[in-house]
Amino acid sequence: MSSYFVNKNSIVRQIWGKADSILFIFAGASAEFALNKSVDWLYFTGRLPSDPLGRLFSTVAYARRILFSDYDGALRAIDQITAIHKNVEAGRGMQIPNEAYIDVLYLLIDYSIRSYELLERKLSDSEKAEVFEVFYRVGKRMELVDLPVSYPDWVIKREEQLSTDLICSDFTFDLYRQYRKHLGFMRYWILNQAQLLLVPQQAKKLLHLGKIHWLSPIVFIYKLFRLVNLQNILKNAILPPAYIAQVQAMDRIH
Repeated sequence: MSSYFVNKNSIVRQIWGKADSILFIFAGASAEFALNKSVDWLYFTGRLPSDPLGRLFSTVAYARRILFSDYDGALRAIDQITAIHKNVEAGRGMQIPNEAYIDVLYLLIDYSIRSYELLERKLSDSEKAEVFEVFYRVGKRMELVDLPVSYPDWVIKREEQLSTDLICSDFTFDLYRQYRKHLGFMRYWILNQAQLLLVPQQAKKLLHLGKIHWLSPIVFIYKLFRLVNLQNILKNAILPPAYIAQVQAMDRIH
């Protein structure tokens, strides 16, 4: 039997095996992508501003390849990500900062935890540590430096990162304009509400997301719909049609 990069019974597979959790991870990540001080790298190829939803779904797809592949397949996916970024560096004639990679790992760890806890239940400290450990191994394979070595260490460094690595720039405003353009008013409003429920206080302040959580009762209703297996009615209503099939595929059993 092939070994897996992530144990089949891992909480990480439970989180990333449900479209619901992934959509909220997507929502939180889209906020921090816009605020990252290295977001100019995401603009270099032009893919992010021209197709922000596709770019973020691509990130999700790579993450799922790693989490649900056998060990060798996961390593190939990580190495492919590294190779893609090396090509971007060659095209720009500059090296992507180590911190830019680490920031992305941090948001994947954080929003994996936040999304699951919003939709399902609180995670234990050992489960949170398991989430950290999986993405830590991804970072080690990418040969990143200055990675936190434990979940408690990550918690400290995450707070430091939120204080130093987020900035509201012209890229931020442009990316949010692109979100609104590609999502339409109603879906864009839902994205903002999801971010208001998820993102840390530092990001809320920079993005001026407000304080009223209109989406909270909708999340409650959605949970009730899941009990009677009607969740796809709401899900399909809020998703751009071009991405419904991709989202439905995220609920496949692995």
